[in-house]
Amino acid sequence: MSWFRRDKPKIEDPNSDEERTVRTEGIFVKCQECENPLYKRELIESQQVCTHCGYHFRYSAKERLASLFDDGVYETLDDEVTSGDPLEFVDTKPYKERIAAAKKSSGLPEAIVSGSGKVGRHLVYAGAMDMSFIGGSMGSAVGEKITRLIERALEKKGAVVIFSASGGARMQEGTLSLMQMGKISAALSLLHEARLPFISVLTDPTTGGVTASFAMLGDVIIAEPKALIGFAGPRVIEQTIRQKLPKGFQRSEFLLEHGMVDMVVDRREMRETIIRLLDFMMPGRRPA
Repeated sequence: MSWFRRDKPKIEDPNSDEERTVRTEGIFVKCQECENPLYKRELIESQQVCTHCGYHFRYSAKERLASLFDDGVYETLDDEVTSGDPLEFVDTKPYKERIAAAKKSSGLPEAIVSGSGKVGRHLVYAGAMDMSFIGGSMGSAVGEKITRLIERALEKKGAVVIFSASGGARMQEGTLSLMQMGKISAALSLLHEARLPFISVLTDPTTGGVTASFAMLGDVIIAEPKALIGFAGPRVIEQTIRQKLPKGFQRSEFLLEHGMVDMVVDRREMRETIIRLLDFMMPGRRPA
């Protein structure tokens, strides 16, 4: 019976289950909504939208602009405009340190990325806010960059598109951050008088002073599916009015039903939707 005994040690299989587990780390992502596994490359190709249930993952500012402009080509604007520390503010740590940490972790100079280029051959000045930079909060630099976008559109007769994703005005700059609400709104009134379009795209989340100002001043207001949109948070509202809020309150679909937004559009259809709107709103300004 010794013929059937293994006298030599077993050769390790390089494709063992343990090895395969290591190799597949970071290749799959679990959907937060339907909990289905998603191949990471497939998720990138679908613009960070779940291919099973349509759940919209967070999308970076640079990815948004690349997916908007023709061939993903655009000129970056005003990168030199960054936050200062006018109040020398300190909470759990100095504001200057918080800004430096945000720049390092996000890889961005500020909470909004601005760019210009062609969208369906229309001249567009676009800005995209990014939650990874201090919660997409609006300070003086963000207000200045948006205002400059609008002023350039006025000068060159272009359209303005802004993707909002923000926790609101930046508390570390106090009144100076709140002033940006009026500053941007005044610039948008000039754009309106010039009959140039402003398309506002609300993503998850869009709250606070951003919602209370330019985000809700679009000629067309688009929201991504199931995005949280509001001024104060649901818990604060419930504590104030002492009533239970309806299901889906402050979500895109609820706001569409109640006339607060014009359309809810899947991110994968966003560019084509914006092009159709520009074709309608700027019929004489599209080059042949």
